[in-house]
Amino acid sequence: MLKAVFFDVDFTLIYPGPTFRGEGYQQFCARHGMSVDPSVFDQAVLDASFLLDDAQAHIYDPQLFIRYTRHIIERMGGRGPGLDPCASEIYREWAACQHFSLYDDVDPTLRILAAGGLRLGLISNTHRCLTSFQSHFELEGLIAVAISSSQHGYMKPHPSIFEAALRLMNVAPHEAVMVGDSMKQDIAGARRIGMKAVLVNRSPEAPAINDTDGIPIVRTLTELPELLLGGRQTAAGGASSPD
Repeated sequence: MLKAVFFDVDFTLIYPGPTFRGEGYQQFCARHGMSVDPSVFDQAVLDASFLLDDAQAHIYDPQLFIRYTRHIIERMGGRGPGLDPCASEIYREWAACQHFSLYDDVDPTLRILAAGGLRLGLISNTHRCLTSFQSHFELEGLIAVAISSSQHGYMKPHPSIFEAALRLMNVAPHEAVMVGDSMKQDIAGARRIGMKAVLVNRSPEAPAINDTDGIPIVRTLTELPELLLGGRQTAAGGASSPD
């Protein structure tokens, strides 16, 4: 029987505002004496993704994310002595909750799941303070367990961060599900230790499929209560009680 739901944070529960888009990077770079092309930002992010994907040891290292950010800046045309200071500033600012927005479906979905008797947790590859995250987005009282890779030392998909979260929640792997937007970090990592998993794909260009290799896919978190609670949904949680 399902007892707990763990959520990834970035791009599952929250999304970055203008600070971390092309124009925002342009402003960061300008402060460090660099001129960049914001129109190539999206492609630059794709080009830099291999740095995170190839982090084989999965040990949390701030320099990994600074190198990733530097690569984006370079692909946008940034050059010179300002590269590393700029990348470091962007890395530090990523931890600030005010640069992000909560997806509209998060608060109501978490409340329905909690009302349905599920314990909720966070597992995030971040250096953001997850206590501050809960306070900033007014989620206090909903989250029972929160663990970040900077706190734990290993990043998803390393099994130890999932195992640590399960121990804190006092549930077995088969009693928990991981919900996240990354097939490699969230889904594969959770399934490797016996957890269930649900992939979140919010892209409007995504193919209209409901699962891949037996993994459910949701376009919005509002699909989760029916998927995870079934007959356990309650009127108190905003859903109809089964007959």
